[in-house]
Amino acid sequence: MDVREILRVSMRALARNKMRTVLTMLGIIIGVGAVICTVAIGQGASNQVQDQIKSLGDNIIFISAGSINKGGVHMGSQATKTLTVADGTAILAEVPFIKWVSPSVGYGAQVVYGANNWFTHASGVSPDYLKIRHWALAAGSVFNQRDVDVASNVCLLGQTVVKNLFAPNEDPVGKTVRISNLPFQVIGVLATKGSSPFGGDEDDTIMMPYTTVQKKLAGISWIHFMMLSADSMADIQPAEDQITALLRQRHHLRPHEDNDFIIRSPTDFAQAQAQSGHVMTLLLASIASVSLLVGGIGIMNIMLVSVTERTREIGVRMAVGATESDVQGQFLSEAVVLSLLGGSIGIILGLGGSSIIARALHWPTLVSPSSIVIAVFFSAAVGIFFGYYPARRAAHLDPIEALRYE
Repeated sequence: MDVREILRVSMRALARNKMRTVLTMLGIIIGVGAVICTVAIGQGASNQVQDQIKSLGDNIIFISAGSINKGGVHMGSQATKTLTVADGTAILAEVPFIKWVSPSVGYGAQVVYGANNWFTHASGVSPDYLKIRHWALAAGSVFNQRDVDVASNVCLLGQTVVKNLFAPNEDPVGKTVRISNLPFQVIGVLATKGSSPFGGDEDDTIMMPYTTVQKKLAGISWIHFMMLSADSMADIQPAEDQITALLRQRHHLRPHEDNDFIIRSPTDFAQAQAQSGHVMTLLLASIASVSLLVGGIGIMNIMLVSVTERTREIGVRMAVGATESDVQGQFLSEAVVLSLLGGSIGIILGLGGSSIIARALHWPTLVSPSSIVIAVFFSAAVGIFFGYYPARRAAHLDPIEALRYE
């Protein structure tokens, strides 16, 4: 018998007991659908984390002022005043892995425009900060190094600040806002950034030259932190090691003294989050795949029943010239067809379920072609694995005994 004839006979045999065929496929349908849904949810979450990693910036290294110990009391982070602009200049000159550095000073600011006001976070940064963060402008332009040198009263507004200060169709560029009774000209509006990986609203910000915040708002000569960009992801760790040694030398710290600064890479946290999401996806997919195992056992059980019911038919086939391989191929093909039909229906249900979950629960889902290919492969594998024993048992029946079977 050729392959087409085997498949035709298999479909006809399965069609004799439609309800039993459907119930047998149910385990495969549920298993494949559940695996596709769980993998889609996991990949969607992983993709979202990757987007958040990209939104953090270009291979970021974050250095902030550290803690200080006064009389046995630790004052917490950013308590020291030893981190300076000169440190950033030295890092850029002496650490070959670093391409951009932005000194930064933070300040809580009440921004006023006309009759409206809004409390936000003012960030004093350098022009390179937007390059490091991959942060584009929606309108206007960025302040330049000359604005930093002369501590100009210019600023960039985040989208949240714009929404709370200006009318819906009003262009903020060129307008003047007041911060601590000082006038600041709005020269640009930042593009929407959204939520940070830590849950904060990144658009609730106002940016200006760090010298302006230092001299006119905070009244300090040091900086709170600095943002750096390494050449590549692989350069982050060696850059951190060299920066640590350089800053300890510049801050005249003895070997037994703790660092008076904190250095870390936010990308590490995001990648750890992505890794934990990947592990969770594998766990959920493993649990869902138990349904495939149950479905395979169901196929084996039904095929054994089918062999018993069709013993006389098998005897007749062998009597008219069918070989053991023909009989074995016949029953094996029936098991494979069962599992592939169930897998196909499961794929459709999985795609539909993923779409419903994304719309109803607002969870990110991503169905990749590879997950569908894997689902089809496992469906066929389940049919072959669990159909082999019944097929082999049918092929080894004694033709004479099979003809006598009632």
